[in-house]
Amino acid sequence: MGFESSDDPGVADVVVLNTCVVRQSAEDTATGMLGRLAKIKQESPDRVVAVMGCMVGPEQSQLRHRFPHVDVWARPQQFEPILELAGMRHGLDPEGCLAGAIPENPHVASFIPIVHGCDKFCTFCIIPYRRGREASRDVVDIVHEAEMMVQRGVKDITLLGQNVDSFGHDLRPRVDLADLVERVHEISGLERIRFLTSHPNDMSVRILEAVRDLPKVCENINLPFQAGDDKILVDMRRGYTSGQYLEKVDQVKEMIPGVNLTTDLIVGFCGETDTQFENSMEILRRVEFDKVHVAAYSNRDGTFASRKMPDDVARGVKKARLAAVDELQQKIQSRKNATLEGKIYDVLVEGDKRGRLHGRNRGDKLIYLTNVNVSEAPKAGETVNVQITASSPWSLEGELVEQGVSQTESEKVPVA
Repeated sequence: MGFESSDDPGVADVVVLNTCVVRQSAEDTATGMLGRLAKIKQESPDRVVAVMGCMVGPEQSQLRHRFPHVDVWARPQQFEPILELAGMRHGLDPEGCLAGAIPENPHVASFIPIVHGCDKFCTFCIIPYRRGREASRDVVDIVHEAEMMVQRGVKDITLLGQNVDSFGHDLRPRVDLADLVERVHEISGLERIRFLTSHPNDMSVRILEAVRDLPKVCENINLPFQAGDDKILVDMRRGYTSGQYLEKVDQVKEMIPGVNLTTDLIVGFCGETDTQFENSMEILRRVEFDKVHVAAYSNRDGTFASRKMPDDVARGVKKARLAAVDELQQKIQSRKNATLEGKIYDVLVEGDKRGRLHGRNRGDKLIYLTNVNVSEAPKAGETVNVQITASSPWSLEGELVEQGVSQTESEKVPVA
């Protein structure tokens, strides 16, 4: 439409606040920002203030009453109301803009949503109520978007969904995630493909075979377990036992040698005892994930848990359990990352972070380059050979080595 991006809401003609509400803390952050935007709007009434994302559900009357300074509310992926209002305010025609809604200069590692909403209805989760039931995007549209992004410099694409493994079940003719990955894999110039977030019940053998067999698909799987106790899993309506989850992990490790596994965990769910929490810790010790996204249970109004289950684990207990998970995982990651020292990886350079050039390997490990001459530094989007020289729980450091040195990362050979 002709607008230029600005990082300063105080000078922007159109301010779009994109929200997440998966946890209460995320929604609190959004509402705090809305309070600041009220002052900005008061200073410049003509400024368009828009809110979109998961904070915006089907019913918006309470939001409109609470935040009267917001000009337009838009549900996830519903860009039209924002474009239409911005166009009217500034005399611009939004016609045709949606078809090309791809950043002009995207990040070399970018995301493509492929399925919206969720049908799982876990008792703790607000997402199905805010984003609705699962709806898969058309394969042709996704592939076209991926091709456009690659033409604009993207090398690493992550396919996104609340439950990405269920992609395609609602399409006719029916397809699945493996079919889509095979199509995206054919795009010339694309180097890496990832996907998240997965659900243990929907991660099929065919999906795992695609990760194993397709050279561009990275050996990096996010498989949330959320709790390690079977009663808690029933209360969460996760649909599997801890034993079934561990069987799936064993299958993943057997089919994809050297896989990097990450997971999601909730501590302090309704009624969780010390013994039940210890069962979650035991899974962390057994699997030894490469990364764990852990959060204390957050009551979300409108979920089954908020209506039927008391949030009865004390805040202090939740904090202690978070700290225990962090301490254990830091030890695990320190030990695992230390074994990578001396190994050589293909690193896709992503850019500069606080003056340090960084990138990631196929396993999604963050790697900082230490022996880089500024004048000869590789550019974002270049893939370079890096030998790991130092490690920490959260990242690695490495030095550039000559191209052509034998790789230790994967036996797969990337396809041009």
